[in-house]
Amino acid sequence: QVQFVESGGGLVQAGGSLRLSCAASRSIFSTYAMAWYRQAPGKQRELVATITSGGRTNYLDSVKGRFTISIDNAKNTVYLQMNSLKPDDTAVYYCNYNSLYLQSRNSWGQGTLVTVSS
Repeated sequence: QVQFVESGGGLVQAGGSLRLSCAASRSIFSTYAMAWYRQAPGKQRELVATITSGGRTNYLDSVKGRFTISIDNAKNTVYLQMNSLKPDDTAVYYCNYNSLYLQSRNSWGQGTLVTVSS
């Protein structure tokens, strides 16, 4: 299994920015597609952003133009730069494989809480 450790969350005012980090316990990003997910209180977890091993990205419509996913293979870390934050972005953010099969064979990290105040 690979352990994911998310960090960088916090309390920010609407319009502000945060950069989330997700460190993996071993080198996987050059092989597997990765994703950031989020789960707001009382809601199901949703896919926010994905990145392939080749660097191709995709985003949830509501975050397009505001969030950017990236990878640093040398640091085994995937990032999520979040700008122009809105109260609706409030959630616990997680990273994991962009694959239900691989997720089922791995565990989720503790996530990092992002709270956006209006």
